[in-house]
Parts: sequence; C-alpha cells; structure tokens
Amino acid sequence: VQLVESGGGLVQAGGSLRLSCAASGLIFIRKIMGWFRQFPGKQRELVAVIGSGTSTNYADSVKGRFTISRDNAKNTVYLQMDSLKPEDTAVYYCWASNSYWGQGTQVTVSS
Repeated sequence: VQLVESGGGLVQAGGSLRLSCAASGLIFIRKIMGWFRQFPGKQRELVAVIGSGTSTNYADSVKGRFTISRDNAKNTVYLQMDSLKPEDTAVYYCWASNSYWGQGTQVTVSS
C-alpha cells in the first residue's frame, strides 16, 4: 500500500492550500480515508475523514474552513484548506483504513 501526499507548502494567513493523496495497492473505494496532522512534540490528531460514500467528519478546529473530498476514479483524496491560520502549521498525513499512512507533507502558515 502506498499513500503519496502532495500540495503542502508555505502560505500566508488567510490563504488556501489543497492537499492531495494518491493511493495505490488497496481497494480505494472500500476504504475510509482521512487526514491527520501532527504538531511538534504532540501526537497526531484527526483533521477530517470521509467514508466510502460521501459521509464526512471534521475536527471542530477546522469545521467551516477545510473540506475533504475523494475521487474514486483517481484513487485520490483531497483536503481543501481555506482561511488558514498560523495554528494550522503542522505536518499533515494521509490515512487509509485500517492504519495505512502517507509520509506526511509540511504545511506552514505565516502570520
């Protein structure tokens, strides 16, 4: 199983980024997909998940600003991040059930 993230980078506060995660080696349509993030010295925390259909769930801290979506034809999950804040700065990880992880991509939001 491979999960390859892309789209991280440096952005000013209030800006937007779109993360992508391309999956291979799994039956993508059957998987719950998600994004987690990790702050320095902290455990990974859930950002958003999306079921095999269209059901989604978000951390309270990102509701209304982030949107998770998936394209089953492309085996890809996305995280659209709008109105970014400096406190969103973290390494973002793609996740697939059950417990497959990407390598992580750095998101840095400057004030």
